[in-house]
This record gives sequence, structure tokens and C-alpha cells, in this order.
Amino acid sequence: MSTEIVDFFFLSFFSAKFRMDVYFDISSDQLPIIYSSNYNIRFMGLQKLHPFDSEKWEKVYNILLGSGIIKRNTSVEPHEAKDEVLQVVHPTSYLNKLKWSAYVARVTEVPFLFALPNKLVQQRVLRPFRFHTGGTILAGKLAMERGWALNIGGGFHHCSKEDGGGFCAYADITLCIKFLFMNYPSIEKVMIVDLDAHQGNGHERDFLGEEKVYIMDVYNRGIYPHDEYAKAAIRKKVELRHFTEDAEYLDRVSRNLTDAIAEYNPQFIVYNAGTDILKGDPLGCLSITAQGIIERDEIVFRAAKENGTPIVFVTSGGYQKCTAKIIAESVINLKNKGLFR
Repeated sequence: MSTEIVDFFFLSFFSAKFRMDVYFDISSDQLPIIYSSNYNIRFMGLQKLHPFDSEKWEKVYNILLGSGIIKRNTSVEPHEAKDEVLQVVHPTSYLNKLKWSAYVARVTEVPFLFALPNKLVQQRVLRPFRFHTGGTILAGKLAMERGWALNIGGGFHHCSKEDGGGFCAYADITLCIKFLFMNYPSIEKVMIVDLDAHQGNGHERDFLGEEKVYIMDVYNRGIYPHDEYAKAAIRKKVELRHFTEDAEYLDRVSRNLTDAIAEYNPQFIVYNAGTDILKGDPLGCLSITAQGIIERDEIVFRAAKENGTPIVFVTSGGYQKCTAKIIAESVINLKNKGLFR
């Protein structure tokens, strides 16, 4: 039996048996805006020791509550992605690596985790990541039904099926797309629009040579991860210099996105909307203003709407405390512009 046939039956089995763990229906009065208090990492001061704001998701959610866009009973609480779901993409050998605290310390770039019992690391660090991952997978289903979905979290684009890194422990973007292929056989053309400041080498490694996935990646060429092997998967590559500003950035995003959509005509878009492009970000090293980020998100959503393409929005990286406010303001702008249809 060919490998392709084995893979088909394997994925079909997992789709039928486990999709309800992370794929479920929501009520008509709920919006496809996904968030869980389990996203936030508060553990021995980790939120202060790591440059990533591991509480930013709660801040975004609270601002959206205050704006009136959502209420607690109209947002969606995702399910944790358990091993059976993760194994749709991740081999057991990779999940076993995460049972070693030293490996998790490397993936999260938090050295002190090396010395902690893995049971504690699983509960206080990796479990939040699994809720994020469940949220991104669910967002795929909700976007197919509603035309759009926002996961206030996720976007772990440095994690591939076999290796983590860059504060990314699970390949949520790859999982979202694999679940789409399993559950919506008519979907054969998915586009990843990765606008985080860093190259999305995780999903690129996973979809290298995959005709059903088109990757557009706009990133600072001078920063992590410098993954030359993964770059071969990028079909629309836009490499930026340090301190690129709004005018050049928005022009290049807009022109290249228009060209990519015209070239590929995607049936679905996964949008990795990192805010580490913000001026002053210590890791992104670009110079985009808050208004520039809001305009960028509008460009992507408007393009999806004009093409009639369902879109998932994940929030990805951003290493300044002010990014939560910018994400929320961008969501409010998308709502006000009628782009959450």
C-alpha cells in the first residue's frame, strides 16, 4: 500500500475520531472570536523573565470586552489540543521530547525551566500552548462557516512537526490546515500570509513541496531564524531591511498580496499577524507604527473579502507591552470597516 494511501486513512481516522475534541459548533449569537483564560502563562515570574508578553492575550480580550464588540457569552472558549489531536501532525518522538524540561527550556528560551519537574512544566507552560493550538484549529472550522475567525492567540510559526523553537512548542498553523484538508475535501488551495517580523520557518518546513499550500512571507531578513532550507517553501518572499518604515512596508505588503492572490486564487487564508514589526520591538527591528499595523491588517482582510476567501487571524509575536492595545484597536477597526462580515 502506498504511503499516500496510508496517510489518507490515518488522517481520516483521526478526523472522524477526534475532531469533536477541537471542532465543535457554536451558537448563532456567538462570534468566531476565540479566547481562553488558559492561554495566559503566569508561572514563577515567567511573564517578567521572557521578552514575550505571556499575558497579552488576556489584555486584548479585556479591551474587546470594554469596547462592546464581544461579551463573555459571545466569544468562544476553545478546547485543549490533546495528544490525539497533536499527533495528526506531530510524531510521538516529538511529543516525547516535550517530556524533557531541558528541551522545553530550549524551545521557550527560558533556561530555568531546565531544572523544574516536567509535570510542572507541562501544566504551567505547555498546557496553555495546547489551548492556543486548539483555538487555531477551531478557527479554521469557524472561518469556513462564518467567513472569518480570530484566535486571540496562536501563530506558533517557528514550530514544525518535528522541532520547536522561538517560544513555539506546537505547530498550530500546520494543524489548522491539516484539519481543514481532512474535514473539507473541497479545500485544495490554502494560502498562509505570514506578516510576523520573523521568517515562519516552522510551517515552511512542514509544507515544503506541498502544492496545496502557498506561502507568502514578509520578514526582516537580518534576524532569527535565518532558515535557508525552509525558505524554499516560500512562493512569495519579501525580505525587509532593519528599520523599514510604514510607507515602504505597506506598499510591499499590498502589492505582493494582490499578486499572490491573483496568482494562486486561494480558497482559504491563514493570516499570521505578528505585531513585532512595531517600532521599538527589540527582536523585530522594524519601524512600523501602530497605525501601520492597523492598516496592514485592514489590507489583508479587505483582500480576503474582495476575493470571497475565508480567513483565520492569529496574533503571533510581539515583544512590547503596548502590542495588546494595538491588536485590539485593529480588531475594532476591522469591525467598524465591515470586514468582519
